[in-house]
Amino acid sequence: MEKKRKKKKLKLRHIIICFLFGYLGLIFWNQRTLMKRLETKKQAIETEVKTLEMEIEGLNKEIEDSDSLQFVEKVARDELGMVKPREIIYIDKNKKKNPFLGTLKKHN
Repeated sequence: MEKKRKKKKLKLRHIIICFLFGYLGLIFWNQRTLMKRLETKKQAIETEVKTLEMEIEGLNKEIEDSDSLQFVEKVARDELGMVKPREIIYIDKNKKKNPFLGTLKKHN
């Protein structure tokens, strides 16, 4: 009778140990998956930070140069469409994105 009890306890013990190892393996696998996901997210955020830092650096340089005459001329030409006296502008009608072409069509 005692041998049957020992065998039942032994089987129960084995089942509990197997369940415990399975549970621990599952936890380890979930942790690994989470770590990989967080690592890729971290890398994406780091690249975004580097890009934003470069953009900030460019904007700071632009702010420093904003007092110069070249900057004022660039803004006047690019954004406002201004030209120097006696300057001839050639418009390519085949070009789709021409800022001057859009202003000419509005006036005609």
